[in-house]
Amino acid sequence: MDASLEKIADPTLAEMGKNLKEAMKMLEHSQRRTEEENGKKLVSGDIPGPLQGRIQNIGEQGHIALLGHSLGAYISTLDKEKLRKLTTRILSDTTLWLCRIFRYENGCAYFHEEEREGLAKICRLALHSCYEDFVVDGFNVLYNKKPVIYLSAAARPGLGQYLCNQLGLPFPCLCRVPCNTMFGSQHQMDVAFLEKLIKEDVERGKLPLLLVANAGTAAVGHTDKIGRLKELCEQYGIWLHVEGVNLATLALGYVSSSVLAATKCDSMTLTPGPWLGLPAVPAVTLYKHDDPALTLVAGLTSNKPADKLRALPLWLSLQYLGLDGIVERIKHACQLSQRLQESLKKVNHIKILVEDELSSPVVVFRFFQELPGSDPVPTAVPVPNMAPSTVGRERHSCDALNRWLGEQLKQLVPASGLTVMDLEVEGVCIRFSPLTTAAVLGTRGEDVDQLVACIQSKLPVLTCTLQLREEFKQEVTGTAGLLYVDDPNWPGIGVVRYEHANDDKNSLKLDPEGEKIHAGLLKKLHELESDLTFKMGPEYKSMKSCIYIGMASDDVDISELVETIAVTAREIEENSRLLENMTEVVRKGIQEAQVQLQKANEERLLEEGVLRQIPVVGSVLNWFSPVQASQKGRTFNLTAGSLESTEHTYVYKAQGAGVTPPQTPSGTRAKQRLPGQKPFKRSLRGSDALSETSSVSHVEDLEKLEHLSGVPEPDGLEPGGPEPHPGAPPPQEAELTGAFQNGAQRPEDDRPQVEEPESLR
Repeated sequence: MDASLEKIADPTLAEMGKNLKEAMKMLEHSQRRTEEENGKKLVSGDIPGPLQGRIQNIGEQGHIALLGHSLGAYISTLDKEKLRKLTTRILSDTTLWLCRIFRYENGCAYFHEEEREGLAKICRLALHSCYEDFVVDGFNVLYNKKPVIYLSAAARPGLGQYLCNQLGLPFPCLCRVPCNTMFGSQHQMDVAFLEKLIKEDVERGKLPLLLVANAGTAAVGHTDKIGRLKELCEQYGIWLHVEGVNLATLALGYVSSSVLAATKCDSMTLTPGPWLGLPAVPAVTLYKHDDPALTLVAGLTSNKPADKLRALPLWLSLQYLGLDGIVERIKHACQLSQRLQESLKKVNHIKILVEDELSSPVVVFRFFQELPGSDPVPTAVPVPNMAPSTVGRERHSCDALNRWLGEQLKQLVPASGLTVMDLEVEGVCIRFSPLTTAAVLGTRGEDVDQLVACIQSKLPVLTCTLQLREEFKQEVTGTAGLLYVDDPNWPGIGVVRYEHANDDKNSLKLDPEGEKIHAGLLKKLHELESDLTFKMGPEYKSMKSCIYIGMASDDVDISELVETIAVTAREIEENSRLLENMTEVVRKGIQEAQVQLQKANEERLLEEGVLRQIPVVGSVLNWFSPVQASQKGRTFNLTAGSLESTEHTYVYKAQGAGVTPPQTPSGTRAKQRLPGQKPFKRSLRGSDALSETSSVSHVEDLEKLEHLSGVPEPDGLEPGGPEPHPGAPPPQEAELTGAFQNGAQRPEDDRPQVEEPESLR
């Protein structure tokens, strides 16, 4: 495989090898400098235009794989004889190399773009092998003896449906084999149950056709007991097909016995593209069969040169990497998984779900919090001494937190290639599969260490949030006007909704008034500039608005938080009602003022007479006998909501004293904070977090604030009391002020009363 292409006897191959060497030299000098006016460097592999800089760096081996597609188009222009020899040589060499690397002796290869396409062709081959007249009679042969394809419950989603669609078989031809429930891994096929199913199908007159086993399930990377499955298939004449990511370890020096048993199966599907970081490289299905006519009918072999040229990108890539390069990449991925697994064993509150799979290159873990009287190991059976609702609620809470943790880790360490998945038994978990991502993303050991450090930094946030959830629920339940919303998909402290006076609790429709109140509440909470994050969204399973409170990074005063939400929402609702009532009062006041002014105008006409209304006559009459008419008008008091006459204003040149507006409601607790302390934080008194230089001053400041807030303000001076302040008004002035408030006219003291209606108007 490492021999030079120039040693090939065929002149066409020698010429192609020479051109390939020149292309390799061009790839080695892939960087070049561009225009100095932009001051930027352009990689020759980048595509100019809008895609420039957005193409992933695929490396030299990736360029070789892509070069194979262009080279295949060039080779297809050769004459038929040379093309036949060249494509046959490429196909045979690639098949031989793959069989040797992955320990599959005397096998044939089928190259395909879709990963599931190879299995569909294998099923078609099994049908032709078991039903001799299938080519002639078609479905009539299958009607008398229906075939059965066995799939594991842990197989890839949609695999069975794809096979039935490709083969034209009804869905009853699929048999789903459950995984272990009592002994062994819960992601491995139950061999005893499979044998029972096979016996029942044979008794019913069906034909067990094919069994798909997993050497590394798509979810957690577990390997079925392939050795026992092979014995069972030989006993009943069933075709055994194996697929999975763990098949890549067959190229290593040490292979586990369960994976090594896959070399004895009838067929297997390999995906060397993701394993080796090769783009646009086809998947390969290796199989063993002696009848070339059946393989041709099944579509596994072809006489078309274009079908044989599918192996050209992989042929070039294997020669470029060599055996050592292939083994090194797979070994590096396995070492990364083992490194992460060993590091996570030392981290608290992290559960590894594949501890028994030491040879698996897949690590699945999740955050968990032990509950009183519960088993730390996730099980599908509820704990006897806990209510099922409690178990389900805690399960959903941990799922939401694990989903948040996975998204955070994917953003912080993008080179890790993490995947968040939802398992049926364990719940939401995080998967690290470097064998499918490390070669493409360039994952290194430092990335694994950074991943572990990020997990440790997020654990305090997760534990604190999980502990504060129950306290938050109790506080919200005990607070009037607030409703606790149990949203299982929210990873924060909780969700709360304010119930206003017109809220219909039984309705699930959109509430415009409640949405307005919650929007104002969200704005007020953001203005507090606390460490908590607030978000407004629809209620779970409803259209009503709610306030979502995010993760807690420190010890949060839940009682203060809930009280602030309740008081602020109540203020917003009262202010909204005040504006609505004021609008109605102003409208009615304007209508009443118009009626009164019209009535006053009619009275003035009756008082002055008709002659005074004539332009010329009225002027002469007013000159001889002027009318002493008072200026009458109407003023609207917004505070009292009443309509008053302006006669008092024109006579005394001042407006009368109105009703004092009500005070804005405030919280019952006025918590004093230290300088720089953010809202919703517990008091730092007695905390070790205060430094030696600042702890004394902060405590003194807190004591002064508490002392000042505890001293009541005097309402007046008692007889025999202390002397008044030098800046205070004398007693006579105080008496005059009080007398004016009871009815005297002091324009300068009534100035706030004049300005308030103008601002509101």
